[in-house]
Amino acid sequence: MSGGFTSVIKGLVDDLGLDFCAANTLEIVDGKLTGQVVGEIVDRPGKAVALRRFAEEAGVSLAQCVAVGDGANDIDMLGAAGLGIAFNAKPALREVADTALSHPFLDAVLFILGVTRAEVEAADAADGLELTRL
Repeated sequence: MSGGFTSVIKGLVDDLGLDFCAANTLEIVDGKLTGQVVGEIVDRPGKAVALRRFAEEAGVSLAQCVAVGDGANDIDMLGAAGLGIAFNAKPALREVADTALSHPFLDAVLFILGVTRAEVEAADAADGLELTRL
């Protein structure tokens, strides 16, 4: 979920092969942006709504969901998830999250979940990616 815009997020979603996405859609009329947002607004409460919808569509309970966020607009989403992780987050989010990470790489979340470095590297290799070691 992103409080950003689908025009920016869609490419990332496609590149990563993500199953779910929620972001704001800018209105375009006659090929021009109007400055308006159409559809559901993905804001603080909207992120929690989207998490609940994604969990239902995936057939998992909210207790099985992990939510990762960095700002106050993620508070409701982290509260709805079974595990809420504040990632390089603002103080307001760190205070309510189950745990917090201040690390430059998001793969640290995988390690919290018990995924080993070897499993990450094997998955990357299966996707044709290789980590270059310095």
